[in-house]
Amino acid sequence: MKMTCGQTWRATTWALVLMLAASASIQADEVSEGLARATEIVESHRSVPVFEAPGEPFDIRAVAEGKKMLSIPNTSSNQFLKGIIQREIEVGKEIGLEVREWENQGQPNQWVQGIEYAIANDFDIVDLISGVNPAVVEPQLEAAKAAGVKVFTSHFYDPSQPANPLLAGDLPFSFYDQGWILGNWAIVKTGGAANIIVVKSDEVPPTAPLVKGIRDAFEQNCPSCTILQEINVGITEWGTKIQPSVQSALISNPTANYVIPIYDSMSQFVVPAVELTGKGETVKIATGNGTPFVLDFIRDGKVEMDVGESLDWVARATIDGYMRNLAGMEMPKQLAVPLYIFDAENIETAGVPAEANKGYGEDYVKGFHETWQLK
Repeated sequence: MKMTCGQTWRATTWALVLMLAASASIQADEVSEGLARATEIVESHRSVPVFEAPGEPFDIRAVAEGKKMLSIPNTSSNQFLKGIIQREIEVGKEIGLEVREWENQGQPNQWVQGIEYAIANDFDIVDLISGVNPAVVEPQLEAAKAAGVKVFTSHFYDPSQPANPLLAGDLPFSFYDQGWILGNWAIVKTGGAANIIVVKSDEVPPTAPLVKGIRDAFEQNCPSCTILQEINVGITEWGTKIQPSVQSALISNPTANYVIPIYDSMSQFVVPAVELTGKGETVKIATGNGTPFVLDFIRDGKVEMDVGESLDWVARATIDGYMRNLAGMEMPKQLAVPLYIFDAENIETAGVPAEANKGYGEDYVKGFHETWQLK
């Protein structure tokens, strides 16, 4: 029996409705599945970290006794790096290693002077810590090698990046994982509707894998989530350019619901930008590193989340790797430092005010002491 035109139209319309409904159901399932994956990733970083020995036990005092290390941060105004070096100094006292900081204001010529100082004053190790790019001090790396001074980088490269061949060794850190957590956090907290502004410093090599981690989180778990704008600010210009740039970005992007300063020391300039634009209720700040003053921002309600790394743990893992190298042992493939989420739920565990090594448990200190054969 032939269908009338009206019957054909109704059948076609109904088929289209069913098709659209099926498509909507598939999309809803994809969103739900993406949220579930993102939630699982976030929750996996809420448990207090567990110590895993970075290698075979060894007598660290026998290696370190009488040795000298000069730590050069990318700038001494970076409180995260300042905190790590302070802990390196204290850990050095435990094992007989003299550690000093080379104070600088982020100028490459000051990094050059630091390496030259280490060569002239018989240091055994130079630690280029998180941000000092070996590519800009290669003549000094060659001079150090000729003088028998070992120059290392720590917390600078991502494991996906090759280290400068002039280095004596490298302890990379998974910046990608940090970005991956930040991206998934925004997905979860917005229910799959994240519209973010990223603040970064492209001059620092680990920025690229960190931002890729955020992008990959969106691509894999929330394709509808967007990075509205990426603000690139050089390290020496953080104090002058981050705040006005973020304010402008928030005004230009009214749908923004997150600002992610990828290095948490940037937060001191992002917080006032969000407050001055009157968006404190609608725009949240998520970041990474675990610098104490930023953890205090969480307690004050100015920052929502920080992917923390124990600065004391970083210091111990760094010294462990360098001492293994001096002892002729294999260095770890990367810094064995776990990432741990701090937010309003657990921020009190970080201390009041927050401290560099609180909130991560205490087993890791005992673990390092056993690995180092300290009594």
